[in-house]
Amino acid sequence: MAENRNMEEVDIITLEFDDGVELECEIMGVFDHAGKEYIALIPLDDSDDVYIYGYKEVGEDEFELVDLEDDAEFEAVVAEFDAIMSADAE
Repeated sequence: MAENRNMEEVDIITLEFDDGVELECEIMGVFDHAGKEYIALIPLDDSDDVYIYGYKEVGEDEFELVDLEDDAEFEAVVAEFDAIMSADAE
């Protein structure tokens, strides 16, 4: 994955899916849940989607995205993300 910056200082990464499709996403933020870090990404395709992945730093200015394959973990992380978004909206 490549990481770029546009003129507004928004962090952008490009996701590449198994089928070869690429999608540019804005990094919304990194957050903690149950001792692990997760990242929220907003696709730049005018959809209302938000992608959430595990987040793992692997070096200076480098990180990996980790798929959330456990349904219970995914649901708990989405609930935490929703709670953060609700608190930010107030």
